[in-house]
Amino acid sequence: MAKHLLQKLYGFLNNEHGERVCKGITDDACDHVTRNYFLILLSSTFTKLGDTLSNPKTVLTWLMTYVNAPVSIISLIVPIRESGSMLPQIALTKYISKKPIRKWIWVIGSCLQFCAIASIGFIALYFKGAVAGWLILLAVVLFSLSRSMCSVTSKDVLGKSIPKTRRGKLKGYTVSVSGVLVLLAGLFILYKSKTDVSIEFYSYLVFFASIMWLLAAIAYSRIKEFPQTISEEKDKQDEEPPEGLLSKFKLLKENKQFRNFVIARSLLLCSALTAPYYVVLAQNNVGKKSYLLGLFIIVNGIASIISAPFWGKFSDKSSKNVMALAVLIASILGIIAYFIISFSTDLKSTIWIYPTAFFILGIAHGGVRLGRKTYIVDMATGNERTNYVAVSNTIIGLILLVTGGLSALVSLISVEGVILVLSLFGVLGAYKSYKLPNVEKTD
Repeated sequence: MAKHLLQKLYGFLNNEHGERVCKGITDDACDHVTRNYFLILLSSTFTKLGDTLSNPKTVLTWLMTYVNAPVSIISLIVPIRESGSMLPQIALTKYISKKPIRKWIWVIGSCLQFCAIASIGFIALYFKGAVAGWLILLAVVLFSLSRSMCSVTSKDVLGKSIPKTRRGKLKGYTVSVSGVLVLLAGLFILYKSKTDVSIEFYSYLVFFASIMWLLAAIAYSRIKEFPQTISEEKDKQDEEPPEGLLSKFKLLKENKQFRNFVIARSLLLCSALTAPYYVVLAQNNVGKKSYLLGLFIIVNGIASIISAPFWGKFSDKSSKNVMALAVLIASILGIIAYFIISFSTDLKSTIWIYPTAFFILGIAHGGVRLGRKTYIVDMATGNERTNYVAVSNTIIGLILLVTGGLSALVSLISVEGVILVLSLFGVLGAYKSYKLPNVEKTD
């Protein structure tokens, strides 16, 4: 009965009422698409909720402020969290590419993330000052390294388990479902902000977030993954590059499409890098009100609920156009924000401006993330996909560190100026994304 209901729900969600679509996967995997679809949906929902409740831009910064960690240490959290999960990936590909079954690497990585985030809760309860700051930073390093294990394998498992033209919708529904849970969490934080919130509250919030990765690992372990490779992997293009870490970067020279994707993706970073600056602008212009944390989480959750299904369906038709449109929205928003902050004293002192901007940015960033993830999954297969993900993530990790550091320096002069510069790069990113070839084939 339960299996039949899941099959009906799968058909409804994917508008599939006739013969099962299994493009790009094996016949064995086709028999388990429904089961795998919902297990990936469940595990991804858990991790996204955990990510939100331990977000370095909001919750972890709030937490470290409570334990009086130095600002110099707090400033390292975001770049390490964002880039640390990307940089090690190219070193992992040689090992991972030899594994016929790769879901267990994801499970181990998720369990390690549970340990890392849970340790932050304990550190906040029992340590203070610089000691607490350095210990939390160490936990974030462990989290990022563990996250890289999941990142480099998740797209490969997705590509082996879920057919083309269904992957974007799956990601979209995942973001939408987790958005509802994030909305509830934000409302709870908003409610609690009416009273004096102690360090125990934020520590327990982080403890709860850590459990999400443990639940995700349990769900992911139930995925039916087959060691057989799909027929497309027999092509010469799918052969692994010569051994050695540096040799994998030859992909950038040899594959023009992949090289252009990496260039485009690096220009899409404005949607991610500008987010904390909107929070800083809100604090600078309307004050550091305690309910802002819950408010930003709420609008981000609403943005996910509204936009994710649209971005998912759009990505299955043209993920490169999703990237272009989404980053263009983020860029136009940034340009408008710059002029409001620079030339309108009344508007920049209005509190609703900032949650509204964060809401629009949440819609745009969701499209950027979903579009680029769908594009790289559909662009390649097998070990080629694993290498593409690792090389692109490693490069983006390096760019994040450099760009994040430069942005931090420029922000000392003008926060809105950073948003403007990153937004102008985003406009170029929209053009480069639009010029990419379409990888979603329906024939």
